[in-house]
Amino acid sequence: MKKLNLIMLLCLMGTLARAQELTIPTYTQYLADNPFIMAPAYAGIGENIKVRVNGLTQWVGIKDAPDNQSVSGDMRIGDRSGIGAFIYNDKNGYTNQFGAKFSYAHHLTLNYKTDSFLSLGLSYNINTFRLDYEEFNGFDSSVTDDRKTINHNFDVSALYRLNEFYISLNINNLLNKDLKIYATNEPGRLRNYQVYAGYVFKNNNDFEIEPSTYVQYFESDGRSTTDINVKFRKRDRENYYWAGVSYRFLNDQFMQPLNLGPMVGLKVNKFYFAYSYQVTINDFFGYNSGTHMITLGLDIFQGPGECSCTL
Repeated sequence: MKKLNLIMLLCLMGTLARAQELTIPTYTQYLADNPFIMAPAYAGIGENIKVRVNGLTQWVGIKDAPDNQSVSGDMRIGDRSGIGAFIYNDKNGYTNQFGAKFSYAHHLTLNYKTDSFLSLGLSYNINTFRLDYEEFNGFDSSVTDDRKTINHNFDVSALYRLNEFYISLNINNLLNKDLKIYATNEPGRLRNYQVYAGYVFKNNNDFEIEPSTYVQYFESDGRSTTDINVKFRKRDRENYYWAGVSYRFLNDQFMQPLNLGPMVGLKVNKFYFAYSYQVTINDFFGYNSGTHMITLGLDIFQGPGECSCTL
């Protein structure tokens, strides 16, 4: 069993350490009523300052499996603009990255009568990627110095809303990586593309059904995934409660699930809580108890909006 765990860990490090750099793993964080962490165009949409703290532990039961913590906040400034920040720490085996994104969004009203809005966003990213060489004694004792790089990049996004329909396009890591200090097998193109779309169906009893889909495409190696989600939400004045399910598959393996799991959440007064559980349906299925995510939030300084495009 120890030998098997060692082989799995080496495979995990070999495949994911390369993919981890400048790419924060996205599971269901964006479904915890916080799409801003995915696309800067969402910054400042709402009547308050929204703060979310998120913890994600992947593949529980496998030693040195990926683990991620983050905090984000966004708020409206003026009538048509918003700002936000996202800080994260992501550990994956013997690699660790710490970084932040600072975002600005501008919101335009296309048509008041049809509630048609367009939002444009930009993020500046700074990322520190490091190998934990202190832990390498059992794998590669020749690594004795600090292996760390600092990267700078940008994200851009656009969000279109029409009544209860929304669709956003986000492009992460616009700039190519400088390969002069890397081995030749390092990917130079770090761009990944994300499309998020959904619709909120409402009735007169404050009950809502929100189906959505989220597609990711990585330019460096052509990988792509799709999430199919559905949330059921019950509102009680300013409070609400919701439950849902998320289903992810690789786009070259249509309808063969990669991750599958339930989600629940609630907002009471200013406080927010959400939990999601994901089962990873692949070769690691028998060696872990799934991926767990908890989100805690606070919505503060609520005030009436001056422009409908920021509501």
